[in-house]
Amino acid sequence: MSRRAVLTAALGFAALRPDAPPAVLAALHGWLDSWRGLGHVVAGMERQGYDLELSRLNGLGWRASFYVSGRIHSFTATTGTAFEPTPWRAVQRAAWRALRAAA
Repeated sequence: MSRRAVLTAALGFAALRPDAPPAVLAALHGWLDSWRGLGHVVAGMERQGYDLELSRLNGLGWRASFYVSGRIHSFTATTGTAFEPTPWRAVQRAAWRALRAAA
């Protein structure tokens, strides 16, 4: 299985709603919903050719954007962005959107 497939699967499971099996969600969120988990997602996206921009917006939440790697970051069809209350959730959703757009 490719690294991209594993990353896509993990992000897909992280997006499951709370009515999914509690043991599955608890294990997955225990792994991904932390600074360490955020680092894993960022490293996986870097391997896929993406750069991350992460901003905390005045205590309102976090905005994450994944851009195709390069010196200049501009929105393209494969950019993934999300605004969420936690940095890891913003990164997970933005990564999911970027991978889906690129597929």
